[in-house]
Amino acid sequence: MFYKVFSKVCGVLSTLILLVLLALAVALVVPVLMGCTELAVLTGSMQPALPVGSLIYIKEADPAQLQVGDVITYRLEGDTMVTHRVVENLPEEGYLITQGDANQEPDGQITYDRVQGKMVFHLPWLGYISMNIRTKTGIFAVCGTLVVIILLTFLPEIFAPEEQEQEGAPRKKKRRGKAQPTDQGGGQPPADSEQANQ
Repeated sequence: MFYKVFSKVCGVLSTLILLVLLALAVALVVPVLMGCTELAVLTGSMQPALPVGSLIYIKEADPAQLQVGDVITYRLEGDTMVTHRVVENLPEEGYLITQGDANQEPDGQITYDRVQGKMVFHLPWLGYISMNIRTKTGIFAVCGTLVVIILLTFLPEIFAPEEQEQEGAPRKKKRRGKAQPTDQGGGQPPADSEQANQ
């Protein structure tokens, strides 16, 4: 009984972990194949719309076509990106003004050449995974998860009771000996028996 419950629990856990890994792979890879760029939210300037740790997906867009309320990403300096909401767009001047939802003041003039794209959608918490997946900790976590899946798959076989392993073995049948005919009429004794000495 214990073995059956243990085997079912291991099977359910391994299936759930595989489904979670598959969902994460789809969320991290498919949007990139569709032309999106992934960025992790590191600060709370766009809370509550974009909590810290969210993963946002942006796509290139014509800055002149951006509308007030759109969330965009622009380059601040170097490799630093900022994702804020458009509060004003001035195509004639060639710039727009953005502001974080949690900020009191706007960012100032953002020229069109600094705009990296418009946010298409976001997923909460996945930014932490995206940031750490390439680090040593992330690699160890992935390897550890794979080891757990392997253990959950093979542990039921390792701890299988001997009766379970021998269950499929053919059972030996007892062979019944044939009864020897008896001499009832004074006839000849059976061929394989010894005759009594006269």
